[in-house]
Amino acid sequence: MSSVKRFAIMGVAGYVAPKHLQAIYDLGHLVVAAMDINDSVGILDRYFPDCKFFNEFERFERFLTKKAKEERGIDYLTVCTPNYLHDAHCRFGLRLGVDVICEKPLVLNPWNLEALVDAEVSSGHKIANILQLRHHSEILKLKEQISTSTHRHQVSLNYITPRGGWYDISWKGSLPKSGGITTNIGVHLFDLLLWLFGPVVEIVEVYSSPRTTKGILKLERADVDWQLSIDFSKLKDGQKSLRSIICDGIKVELDSGFDDLHKTCYQHILSGKLIRPEDIRPLIQLMYDLRGSK
Repeated sequence: MSSVKRFAIMGVAGYVAPKHLQAIYDLGHLVVAAMDINDSVGILDRYFPDCKFFNEFERFERFLTKKAKEERGIDYLTVCTPNYLHDAHCRFGLRLGVDVICEKPLVLNPWNLEALVDAEVSSGHKIANILQLRHHSEILKLKEQISTSTHRHQVSLNYITPRGGWYDISWKGSLPKSGGITTNIGVHLFDLLLWLFGPVVEIVEVYSSPRTTKGILKLERADVDWQLSIDFSKLKDGQKSLRSIICDGIKVELDSGFDDLHKTCYQHILSGKLIRPEDIRPLIQLMYDLRGSK
């Protein structure tokens, strides 16, 4: 059996897709089919010029279904589509009889997660969620430092990544489609907080507007004061973004070290080390609760 894995990717024209293409390419694997409703996909020529491209799901589905019946179909479906479509596209991959790699957030709502868990069991295949900041060197150092501590930590999280007016018009600006900035921007960060400091004890306070959200969380081993924003006015002169996590008065440097994190995720997934739907149940519940869904 060939060691080269064959991938199909959905959402290849999107913002995050190039990171997946680069990771697959760097690891010596192939993308054989790609789909997006938009056709600005010239980036495929840089990595996989022979990749079959489709801008209609029906033709993409037909091609992959045919391939699945052949001796050499695909091994993985990578999902980089808008957030509200993730669960449907993950189920599509499972129905094809392949494992699925899905961008964040895996789903928007707790009941969507339950459906995916059931679909995994029925299909016999697995879903892996991309949460790349778990592999950031500075986060790993922090996890090691606090692994033996017994005191309650004081954490301040301030993450400002400005976006123009286009963001509000796109699907990312739609709460039902993206989950709002608490989910779309904050998913990695809330995952880190739970991964580092344990489950939620209490959501103390939440303030939310379309472009800024903040609050106070009590976790098992930390009190967290957090802010997420896409508002330019939150930055000081000359700043392009702000990624700040301060734990017990010590800043965790997150200004660099992002370049190969997707590659590391793929290495872990291909070696069988997956972040599974069951693993992120507390994360999905927290994001759902923070945005005030009832």
